Parts: sequence; C-alpha cells; structure tokens
Amino acid sequence: MNVGVQLPEIERRVRWIEIKAMARLIEESGLDSIWVGDHLLYQTPEGWRGPWDTFTTMAALAEATDTVAIGPLVAATPFHNPAVLARQAAALDEISGGRFILGLGSGWNRTEFDAFGFVFEDRASRFEEAFTVIRTLLREGAIDFHGTYYHFPNCVIDPLGPTAGGPPLLIGSTGRRMLAATLPHVQQWNAWYASYDNDPAKVPALLSQIDEACRTVRRDPDTVAKTLAMLWHFELNPVRRDAAHRLSDRRAKEQALTALDEAGVATVQLVLDPITLDTIAQTADIVGGWRAQG
Repeated sequence: MNVGVQLPEIERRVRWIEIKAMARLIEESGLDSIWVGDHLLYQTPEGWRGPWDTFTTMAALAEATDTVAIGPLVAATPFHNPAVLARQAAALDEISGGRFILGLGSGWNRTEFDAFGFVFEDRASRFEEAFTVIRTLLREGAIDFHGTYYHFPNCVIDPLGPTAGGPPLLIGSTGRRMLAATLPHVQQWNAWYASYDNDPAKVPALLSQIDEACRTVRRDPDTVAKTLAMLWHFELNPVRRDAAHRLSDRRAKEQALTALDEAGVATVQLVLDPITLDTIAQTADIVGGWRAQG
C-alpha cells in the first residue's frame, strides 16, 4: 500500500519555504505521494483563512521533487474552466515527468463559492459536463462540446504531457450520481476520512459500496484503485475535530495501516494534526516501522 501526506491547508499559515521542506522530507523519508487541497477560503473562529493556490503550488512541488506522486485532493471543477484545467493538468504531467494524478470533485464549501463568485447550485450537473470535457481533452487532445453549462467549439490542447491517455484520474466522491458518471472512466477513487468516521473497521463496508457502484456501471471493481484519506493526531489538543475515531498512539496508527492494506486500499493519504516537519518525520518513522514488520 502506498502512503502519502496531505500538505497544510488552513491549519496555520505556512510559507513556501516550509512547504518545500515538507515535500522534500516526505520524498527523502520514503513516502510515496504528496497531496494538496483545492480550496479558496474558509471562515474559521480565528477569521478568514485560505490556502495557497493549488495548481501553482503543485507545479512548484513537481519541480522541487523527483520521485513522489503529486495531486490535488481534490480539484473542485467549479473553480476552474474545465478546458483550462485540462491544459494545466497536461503541463503538470510534463513538469512532474508523469508523476501527476488529477483528483476531481464538485466542491462543497459554499463560503468560497459565494466569495469568489462561483455558482453553487447544479454542482453535479455542472461536474458531469466538466468531467466529460476534461477527460476527453486529456485523452484525445481535442473536443467539440456543446452542453447546458459549457461550450467548447473545436477546443484543442497542445502539447499533451508524457503519459499516454493523460494523467490518471481520481474521483473524490461517494455520491451515487457522481460515481455513475465517473467510475466508467477513472483509474482511482477516493473518500475523505469523515466518510468512514476515520474508523478502519468501517472501511470494508465503504469499499463494498464502491465495488457495487462499479458493477452497476459494468466496471470491474479491481480495475479502480481505492484510496482513502486518514487523520492522524499527534497532540492532545487537535486542530481538526471532525473525526469520530481518533488515531493518536503509534500502535493504533500501525494497526490502521494494516487494516486498510488488508481491505485492499491502494493508497492512504495521511492528514496530520498538527502538520509540521516533526510530525512528518514521526509519520515516516511509523510507516517505515510498519513496512519492516510486513
């Protein structure tokens, strides 16, 4: 099972020099991937807070690293012109040397939709059209599309990146409609830790639902790699309090990795609380020890 780390969002304000140091430590420590949330703005008890721009950050990360996979967890299609997003993905595929994974979703935080002037309604319908445009452009390099929300007459992206058929596509959703639209086409699926209460014991039931959704659209479940975010706490006073099940001590974290691996999870994206160079080092030590056992 591959193990990655999600970089900071709004837990605290982090400058690029620290983000780059985190990325290099993740890579040097033998972890497999780096993930970046795609958000614009949150209203927190401390006031307004937003992360750095996702696609700009991923391009810099692609240049700052050599081996780890890089991707958004996940890119909210309403925030992007889908044809331009496909073009950005092709560039990231190129800059990273084929290490880029394009995670996609429909967004959920109305605060940032309203603040930046994006339409919150009809997100699933808009996503379906955007997804068609993005996957077609990355696979074929061209599309003539006329939908309800988007029109791209004779759109071409050139050049394409080095990955034949475009970078792997990951869908971040458990919604029935979103799964029906995407599972025939994506290579990977993802759910946030709240989808299973951060409880490894609940993962098999969730994965069974995804397998059934695959079969509904006549997709072999074994051809879709299952990925899950998981929250690890390292201090008694957490910033993130949205997990019903806490994974705090080393043994619990090792057991959680084993449970996900045995359930068939291909990649776990660890969300660390707090997210610092020290907790990344602790994470790498735990993962290294777990891998040595098995």
